Amino acid sequence: MSSFPKPDGLYKWADERLGLSDVVAIAAHKQVPQHKHSFWYYWGGISLLCFIVQLLTGVLLLVYYRPGKEAYESVRQITYDVDFGWLIRSAHSWSANLMVFGVFVHMFSVYFMKAYKKPREFGWWTGLGLLGLVMLFGFSGYLLPMDELSYFATKVGLQLPSMLPGVSTIVNNVVRGGPSVGENTVQRFFALHVVVLPLLFMPLLAFHLLLVQKHGNALPPGEEKRPLAQRRSVPFFPNFFAMDLAMWLIALNVITILATLFPWDLGQPANPLASAPVGIHPEWYFMSQFQLLKGMGLVLPGMAGEIAGMGLFTIVLIFWALIPLFDSETVAGKRGRIATWTGYSVVAATLALTIWGYAAL
Repeated sequence: MSSFPKPDGLYKWADERLGLSDVVAIAAHKQVPQHKHSFWYYWGGISLLCFIVQLLTGVLLLVYYRPGKEAYESVRQITYDVDFGWLIRSAHSWSANLMVFGVFVHMFSVYFMKAYKKPREFGWWTGLGLLGLVMLFGFSGYLLPMDELSYFATKVGLQLPSMLPGVSTIVNNVVRGGPSVGENTVQRFFALHVVVLPLLFMPLLAFHLLLVQKHGNALPPGEEKRPLAQRRSVPFFPNFFAMDLAMWLIALNVITILATLFPWDLGQPANPLASAPVGIHPEWYFMSQFQLLKGMGLVLPGMAGEIAGMGLFTIVLIFWALIPLFDSETVAGKRGRIATWTGYSVVAATLALTIWGYAAL
């Protein structure tokens, strides 16, 4: 029987069994382009860090959280009675918001760098799938404290799809678990948040990272025009990896500062019989869609405005998803310019609707 290796021979011992040198060689062989837009490459890693923080803090919260009738009381105990429970909960909430922000920044940077073009179409589609799951993570987790704000915001959020023909039955029976938001809804959102979504998210994330590893980082259109001799790159390991870790450290410090100085609040327990508080609204990442429906309602009162708003949002979403097929030219042409200006329009509209939504509260 061989004895356990000494510290100085630990790497060699593990390398013989796991092939670590092959992994290091692949990482060192991979090159990452260096140019004035290289900063945007880090946002995928920042989003990944936030997800890791979500996993670690979420497991700790699971120890004390009780879905159903005791949901609010368990969150109150976590926040005020459990040692450092407030810090774990705040870190979980802040990292969730920063993850959504990071994924949005990552998506738009990929879009404007044209990194959805051949052969990276599936990288784009898996990224959009991850974004959708991140939004569902946020929506399902928002209800779990069952305080006043989360209850009524979720109630409003579920009213919109339930108005559509054929969808109301699914919302009532599957999502909400009854005619109104209640204990059954919390149980279902809890199962969705901690079981269903992670089971969907992690394999899709692994596939997305595999595609990134396979195809590498895309060059923005301006850099592609440069001669090969003028293009600069650095090895992924250790150069880019070290910078990625530095960005992780900065992001982790931001989460820590926000969680410490601005602890996540817990409102009054939800009272289904009470009227909704003034200025009730969804989280910031749903505000543009929410305001779009309100704005269309001013033009077309009643159901017509809401259906028109959802139809407009669906059309933009379909175009956004199919952009690799629309802008498939290897050389920038008319379609490429249309895609770029469409991207600018979506960013401007999203910001404008979000600002308008908060200003109207």
